Amino acid sequence: MVKKFFRGLKGSYIALILLFLYSPIAVMIAFSFNAGKSRAKWEGFSFKWYAELFNNSAIMEALKVTLIVAAIATVVSVILGTLGAIGIHASRKGYATTLLNLSYLPMTMPDIVTGVSLMMMFGFVAGFVKIERGMFTMILAHITFDTPYVLFSVMPKLKQMDPNTYEAALDLGCKPMKALWKVIIPEISPGIITGALLALTMSLDDFVISYFTTEKTQNLSILVYSAAKRGVKPDIYALSTIMFLTVLALLIIVNKRSTLEDIG
Repeated sequence: MVKKFFRGLKGSYIALILLFLYSPIAVMIAFSFNAGKSRAKWEGFSFKWYAELFNNSAIMEALKVTLIVAAIATVVSVILGTLGAIGIHASRKGYATTLLNLSYLPMTMPDIVTGVSLMMMFGFVAGFVKIERGMFTMILAHITFDTPYVLFSVMPKLKQMDPNTYEAALDLGCKPMKALWKVIIPEISPGIITGALLALTMSLDDFVISYFTTEKTQNLSILVYSAAKRGVKPDIYALSTIMFLTVLALLIIVNKRSTLEDIG
């Protein structure tokens, strides 16, 4: 009887937390389909605001910037993170531990610290080389915080791999680069894909670092923030709904992949 009571109490507590966290999002999604502009009154179901969303040139431009930045940052961070993981894995233990601890820093630092420090660095570099804070600096910033997610997704796969496989390929006449491409990369590919999905998710979702590392260029998160200061229109509800569902789908895929890899 006591066990049932505590089980029910635990279930109610979890339900209350989930309700508190997700009810505002549920309301936002519901009102993105509201036919009217009211935030308090339901005026009928409509896709009107989604149509206006895709006809809004500013939003479409911000979407283009977001996708370009996310795609380039993901590709570059996958290359850097994968090669970095392989290099750290092959290093001496003490040296590898130091590198791993340094690699944790971009993930553990508050976004505002990373954003401000990158903004200051770009300002310092601009004193020597002509560089404007825009899409290019935003891409560099996204690569900075995306790369560790790839690195720490690949590292467990390298530890699980039989170290003799690579040596065997070399003994059989395979050149180092070919052995890397034919032996190591296929073995760690699940970790690479998971890292790429995480990097893409983080890049699509980022606001703080993007805000500090660009001036004229806007991605979707900066656009939503700017719109909120002027007064949120219902088409922003539609945009936020699409962003939320996209990030949620990517996170579900990442979690599913991680679960399947653990079972395997």
